[in-house]
Amino acid sequence: MIYSSVTVPVNPDGATPLTRAQAWAGLVLKARDARQFLPPGLCTRCDVTEESATHIVRDATIGGSDLREIIVFELEAKVSFFQATGPREGVIVNELFEDETGALQLKFYCYTGLRGKIPGGPEEQAEQAWMDSDKGYKTALLSTLQRTRELLAAGEL
Repeated sequence: MIYSSVTVPVNPDGATPLTRAQAWAGLVLKARDARQFLPPGLCTRCDVTEESATHIVRDATIGGSDLREIIVFELEAKVSFFQATGPREGVIVNELFEDETGALQLKFYCYTGLRGKIPGGPEEQAEQAWMDSDKGYKTALLSTLQRTRELLAAGEL
């Protein structure tokens, strides 16, 4: 089993401030089409195949792997990506919250495993190390916030 977590400030010094509603809008747009929000070339296909008031289902190609995710929304708080098919099983979460000082934070965390691989084996250990590195999911959080600011500046948010 892989558990990883990283938190970044939504409004670091020098950045155009985002409200919770604006950050949330960016997370929803990312769930609907990750190609615009992840580092360039990481997501090459992202199609919503089902939707309701509380969730969507998307088929995507991310990091060269085809996958299906059931994405559940908790209004202005949390987006949970349940891995229905693909190399991972489990859940990936993006959560907005205020820290003890009242500053808005964006947190990634996941509880996943790799399908067809030995639990805790070398593949999962390598995946854990990547997720915990500065090149892991932290880059996705930062690129999501950057893209949200770009959309805000362009009047498209």
